[in-house]
Amino acid sequence: MKYGYARVSTVGQDLQAQIEVLKREGCEKIYSEKFTGTKADRPEFQALLATLKEGDTLVITKLDRFARSTAEALSIVKDLFDRGVKVHVLNMGLIENTPTGRLIFTVMSAFAEFERDLIVERTQEGKAIAKQRDDFREGRPPKYTRKQIEHALELLKTHSYKQVEELTGISKSTLIRAKRKREMIGK
Repeated sequence: MKYGYARVSTVGQDLQAQIEVLKREGCEKIYSEKFTGTKADRPEFQALLATLKEGDTLVITKLDRFARSTAEALSIVKDLFDRGVKVHVLNMGLIENTPTGRLIFTVMSAFAEFERDLIVERTQEGKAIAKQRDDFREGRPPKYTRKQIEHALELLKTHSYKQVEELTGISKSTLIRAKRKREMIGK
């Protein structure tokens, strides 16, 4: 049986593209999850690994969806090969249980880990540079300006939360937080 595995790292990302590719590849059952690849205990992946048996094929779209390090990838693939399970990484091809197949997989796993490490390094460097700025704020930038929030809070004096939300597009929860913040500051 062909099993597929799809994973994205954050809740905001979409699994659909990977799932569609796995369906086109003929996967009869697809396990998917929104879970960071830096964690080894991905529940759906662990369930999939426990399900696979001799003669099955595990299909993944890209190597970086599979394992967080070269060592982990090699360990998983060795276990699957020992159990008679085939591994097909769509952007690489079928991984063969031969010396050449294992070598190619090892090299590609090392490159995937290297690429991930470079991304993390660049992200950390960018963050360190950004932290040097006086106006640095951790996290996502505010969706609304202070002026927009102030206007919405003024509207709350004569309108309901629902009406203000419809007029401004600012959610009730954002308005409540802004109102509490304003009261704490003492305006």
